[in-house]
Amino acid sequence: MSEQWTISSILHWTRQYFGSKGIDNPRLDAEILLSHILGKDRLYLYTNFDQPLTPEELASFREAVKRRALRAPVAYITGCKEFMGLDFAVSPAVLIPRPDTEILVEAALDRLADKPEPAVADLGTGSGAIIVSMLTKLAAASGMAVDVSAAALAVARENAARHEVGARLEFCQGDLFAPLTGKKFDAILSNPPYIPDADIAGLSAEVRQEPYQALAGGNDGLHFYRRIVAQAAGYLKPAGFLAVEVGIEQAGLVGMLADAASGLNLEAIIKDYAGIDRVLVFRLRH
Repeated sequence: MSEQWTISSILHWTRQYFGSKGIDNPRLDAEILLSHILGKDRLYLYTNFDQPLTPEELASFREAVKRRALRAPVAYITGCKEFMGLDFAVSPAVLIPRPDTEILVEAALDRLADKPEPAVADLGTGSGAIIVSMLTKLAAASGMAVDVSAAALAVARENAARHEVGARLEFCQGDLFAPLTGKKFDAILSNPPYIPDADIAGLSAEVRQEPYQALAGGNDGLHFYRRIVAQAAGYLKPAGFLAVEVGIEQAGLVGMLADAASGLNLEAIIKDYAGIDRVLVFRLRH
């Protein structure tokens, strides 16, 4: 790349380059990366298409393009990802928030709308996208965010501070319910690892760069659901609920975990934007 590149010409070149590398959304990725380097929104690129890039901007963009060509996810390059209309910090220590997970947050918000001071737990919080989004929408809510990864909790803390909910959120390092002994919640939420271990090698190169422990759900992908559904009743307040995100074709199997021994009933299966069963809601049995 010479130093005579404009916004328009650099985007055109990068789109073609990414396309030759088999990247799925070459134009969009090029625009997001250049917007990030310039500190502007994507509309700026279209209204200033003939603006030349400085040598420093070119050097930074060149490095970003190199990383993307090696299949680094765009969100890891920019260090941020939008979720529920909010901007979240992300790093290779956490799973990148997906739009489908907004279905989980919306289902929980609907069910907590009339609770005066709801208490919410987020198991496997990662970036904190779920619990931080909940607390930004429910001004009187408090939460506990659990993760086995100290590095993930550091990212979640950053996001809680960014969105000014840190005073209402406690962070706990540990395995699922282990740090929550003696606590009760109006809602327990989780987007646990749900990909069968043997399937991970076949995932896209981008997804394989996300944390293995945030993806791997055991031999059949259901390891964490069995544990969560078996234990959740002991951590729910009366009329409390558990809501989990599931993978494709897992809803029926996860729903069957709500047996008499679990103390839970399956209340709802909610579809994602593509019509796939994505979120299950369980209630305490009376």
